[in-house]
Amino acid sequence: MDWKTELKSNITTADEVIEALNWNLPEDGKNRLKNIIERYPMSIPRYYLSLIDKNNPDDPIKKLCIPSIMEDSMSGSLDTSDEASNTVANGLQHKYKQTGMYLSTNMCAMYCRHCFRKRLVGVNDDEINKEFDEVVKYIREHKEMTNVLISGGDSFMNSNKKIEKILSELVKIDHLIFIRFGTRMPVVFPQRIYEDYELLHILEHYSKIKQIYIITHFNHPNEITRESSKAVEALRNIGIVVRNQTVLLKGINDNPNTMADLMKGLTEIGVIPYYIFQCRPVSGVKNQFQVPFKQAIKIIDETRAKLNGISKSFKYAMSHPTGKIEIIGSVGSDELIFKYHQAKYDKDQGRLMKIKVTDDQAWLPDII
Repeated sequence: MDWKTELKSNITTADEVIEALNWNLPEDGKNRLKNIIERYPMSIPRYYLSLIDKNNPDDPIKKLCIPSIMEDSMSGSLDTSDEASNTVANGLQHKYKQTGMYLSTNMCAMYCRHCFRKRLVGVNDDEINKEFDEVVKYIREHKEMTNVLISGGDSFMNSNKKIEKILSELVKIDHLIFIRFGTRMPVVFPQRIYEDYELLHILEHYSKIKQIYIITHFNHPNEITRESSKAVEALRNIGIVVRNQTVLLKGINDNPNTMADLMKGLTEIGVIPYYIFQCRPVSGVKNQFQVPFKQAIKIIDETRAKLNGISKSFKYAMSHPTGKIEIIGSVGSDELIFKYHQAKYDKDQGRLMKIKVTDDQAWLPDII
């Protein structure tokens, strides 16, 4: 079956998910779920749904894909990293000198409940590029740019034809030294990769011209399965480097044993840990998933103590409006050390900061 046809069988409605999980929801609960799905769409591949332990009310896979009533909360922001200010052409962001980020689609195979682009993904395509020539022109003119991240949505929701078009243009640009795809497909819908020989052929062909990296997004050890491992293996067999970004999420991976098992499991299947990100204070996400800094840094420190050098090679960081800020450690009981890993402004490059934080604080103000 074609992968696009297969995705049409995704669970997308309240009635479908209630039936699939054998829930006995009262009418008001069902209506509340329907209202949340109307605001923030739900779409769950049958494969990913099969990973849920229906007997576990706190199952982490369920929390990652099925809406919670806590998504009703509008506390927080819809654009926590101020992506709008970095947009240089429709669908193209240029926050860091060396990197361009191309929003190629607003669609995903699965809509993660902690998504930081809830304003966009599955909702509207206002920020998505519709004139790829504009993107190519801007990149050609900005020779300081050494790489492009093809994002979205999920970049592998694009057709093979579009992916090939993107790659065929980008590999011609001499000052780009590598190309990245941001995709959760290996995790939520691995068949898209290991069953699609045309996609693999395209990636293999262009990776011989410029190095291609896949940046994927495993958040829990239960997502490392025979199927997801097959997808990773298929990519690695054609010369693609696979790295992983995890988000620290309350109720999902906010303990050292779970996080350490995740990092060990990733390195075992050949995925290199890249970042663990502080969850962003997004409306519909903040109150449900954010872990306060003080608690979070203890989790990260205890996780690292359980890992070898490769599996603890990640940076623990936050995507702040002013840059990617590494959260290094605590000093005493109330202060944390932060350092700019990547900065939007030259004045912040490498800046080290000692900041006092409160017990419940989970983000930094826009001006620091």
